[in-house]
Amino acid sequence: MIPSMETLAPAAEGWWSRVWQRICFQTWLKAIGTSAFMFLFFRAYFALLENPQADPTVMPEIWLDHWVQFTPSAFPVYLSLWVYVSLAPALIGNLRALIWFGVWVGALCLTGLAIFWAWPTQTPVFDVDWALYPGLALIKGVDAAGNACPSLHVASAVFSACWLHRLLRQLRTPVWVLWLSALHCVAIAWSTMATLQHVALDVLGGAALGLLFSAASLAHIRDTTPRPLSPARL
Repeated sequence: MIPSMETLAPAAEGWWSRVWQRICFQTWLKAIGTSAFMFLFFRAYFALLENPQADPTVMPEIWLDHWVQFTPSAFPVYLSLWVYVSLAPALIGNLRALIWFGVWVGALCLTGLAIFWAWPTQTPVFDVDWALYPGLALIKGVDAAGNACPSLHVASAVFSACWLHRLLRQLRTPVWVLWLSALHCVAIAWSTMATLQHVALDVLGGAALGLLFSAASLAHIRDTTPRPLSPARL
């Protein structure tokens, strides 16, 4: 539950300096590690996309798919995931927690890739002239319609949202920052449907996967705060 404004307001003073301190911890390691992780993930993702083990199952639509309208302007929100998922590791304050965070993210992605390998899926063919939407046409050409369920776009957003909730509370940020993070996660999930990259069942599956791994990782990694140097290192 997100705490009230009254609960956080007194402690929120100077919150930006605490956030900046976390960001400055192992900055290069975080940047290089995140970039390398994304590179390796996409290599595996596209390898499975191009070489499915069986004919992909077309995911069915449900009532929610007809409620969410095709919105080409949602494309920037869809792309914003790659910034959003970088925020949680940026706010981790010690090396042990950072390494274990990477392990858990890797486990999440490997589970999703294993599902894609065992059960290839794809989105339906939509009656849209993609030539009218160059940005979406580009990603449709690259990402095609496979590796649909569960949506790893949504799974990683939900995983990041849960982690950001803990980290932002630890940093005693104002309550609006917590809400902004939560709303960003919801917007990313919406954008996967609004751009027709996924259907509702993909999104629900991705959300469940993200919640499962965030709960397990948050229970495992308790301490994300900076650790003081030992006397031997001073």
